[in-house]
Amino acid sequence: MRLLHTSDWHLGRSFHRVNMLDAQAAFIGHLVTTVRERAVDAVVVAGDVYDRAVPPLAAVELFDDALHRLADLGVPTVMISGNHDSARRLGVGAGLIGRAGIHLRTDPAACADPVILADAHGDVAFYGLPYLEPALVKDEFGVSKAGHEAVIGAAMDRVRADLGARARGTRSVVLAHAFVSGGRISDSERDITVGGVAAVPAEIFDGVDYAALGHLHGSQSLTARVRYSGSPLPYSFSEADHRKSMWLVDLGPEGDVVAERVDCPVQRALARVRGTLEDLLEDPALDRHEEAWVEATLTDAVRPDDPMARLCARFPHTLSLVFDPDRSPDDPDVSYAQRLKGRSDEQIADDFVVHVRGAEPDEAERGVLSAAFDAVRADDTLREVAR
Repeated sequence: MRLLHTSDWHLGRSFHRVNMLDAQAAFIGHLVTTVRERAVDAVVVAGDVYDRAVPPLAAVELFDDALHRLADLGVPTVMISGNHDSARRLGVGAGLIGRAGIHLRTDPAACADPVILADAHGDVAFYGLPYLEPALVKDEFGVSKAGHEAVIGAAMDRVRADLGARARGTRSVVLAHAFVSGGRISDSERDITVGGVAAVPAEIFDGVDYAALGHLHGSQSLTARVRYSGSPLPYSFSEADHRKSMWLVDLGPEGDVVAERVDCPVQRALARVRGTLEDLLEDPALDRHEEAWVEATLTDAVRPDDPMARLCARFPHTLSLVFDPDRSPDDPDVSYAQRLKGRSDEQIADDFVVHVRGAEPDEAERGVLSAAFDAVRADDTLREVAR
């Protein structure tokens, strides 16, 4: 069975205020063409179909167009909700849509209820694990402590139990939206940290033939059977070196996996340039970036006059301007944002406690802080879904 694995469409998202809808529509067209020309048997979409719980109408219309075009091809599609989606909204009409071969899996309680597709070698069971917010689903899965590893582990136990009760030789695919250890992150992914620990081990998916992951925006293989497709478009300059693609996966009769990357169309290249303003305006090595979307980091000791207009004269698609003067880390003029860069919410809270009382929080106090962050994160999720 030939699968096309994609995820993280983020329909409705912009890129530094640039509307991405045309580029997203071009990707949908490319997806449909790939399905038709590469004889794909099933499409899997591993979450974050939309960029937010209540997407703009144009994004909903594009999603509707994608569903119609996939259904017209007669190729089954299995998709799950991600942490950016409203699971309940995305799942509306799932039963009816399923009759057209578009299978939406958004209910955590149904994670062990697979979509069964068949080829010449027998059945393939597709299990959908939508994004599992630990604080919201821990009771469903009977875990005492809210954590990603606990709830995904419990969901996978249900999957393995169902698979074990099926006919011998049934092959299996799991769709999951999660942060798996070893994955490379980028700036455009929403933090899903719980208790300071967001990652789950790749071994949590043992027992299935292929795990089609979503959430991280870079295409990557954690093992031969556990892969992220990545987002089809870049959504931050941290993705400037990404090769945007989908996975074309051939699932053999014994569950063996052969995967090939299929490149996605590039609307415009991304470039990150750094140096003094004069260097950026004069360096001939930067000629190749003149038609790219550009993030320019200026290292001038003194902020130059009218830098954006001067940059745009050479790089007309400059979208981001960052000032980062070359200074030593202990320079008092180093910005607060620079001092906090790369630190988690929990680390910043620890630093605040040290600053206020001169001593680090103890384990009990760290537990209180962690629980507070988890509660706020869960409350934000509930508020967004309820809008």
